[in-house]
Amino acid sequence: MDAGLLLARLALGVLMAAHGSQKLLGWFGGYGIAGTAGFFEALGFRPGRLFATTAAVTEIVSGVLLALGLFGPVAGGLMVSVMVVAAISVHWPHGVFASTNGIEVPLLYGVGAAALTLTGPGAYSLDALLGLTTLWTPEITWSALAIGIGGGVANLAIRRRAAAVTA
Repeated sequence: MDAGLLLARLALGVLMAAHGSQKLLGWFGGYGIAGTAGFFEALGFRPGRLFATTAAVTEIVSGVLLALGLFGPVAGGLMVSVMVVAAISVHWPHGVFASTNGIEVPLLYGVGAAALTLTGPGAYSLDALLGLTTLWTPEITWSALAIGIGGGVANLAIRRRAAAVTA
C-alpha cells in the first residue's frame, strides 16, 4: 500500500508542479506568466497577472508538497482549490473528456488529490519521517478539503465575466 501511495503522490505531484511551471515560467511548452495572464483576463480573472501567478504558484506548491508527502491536507486542499476553478472556468462548457477540452483532467487531479488527502501519504513520505501524520486528524483533513473547495468557489465568485456584446 505504501509503495502505491508513493507512486500516486509522485505522479500527481510532479505533473501538477510541472503544469504550474508552464504557467509561471513558460517551461514544458507553457506560455509563461505574460501569456497565462492574458488567458486569465479573457476568462474574467482580473487582474490577470495576479490570478495567473496565484494559480501557478498554488499548482507548483501543492504538487511539490504532494510529491514529497509533506503537509498532506494542505497539499490536497490547495490542489483541489485550483482544480475546482480550472474545471468550472475553463473545461466545464466542453463536456467530460479531455479530447474536447472537458473536465476530465482537472477532475482526475482534484479527485486524486482528495483521495490521497483522505488516505494519508503513507510510510514513504516526509510527513511520516517527521512524525507529522498524527497531526492530520479526520477533522483537519476534511477541513482542509472543505477550505480548498470553498476557496475555489470563492475565486469563481469574484470572477468578472466579459460584458455581453449588444447589436
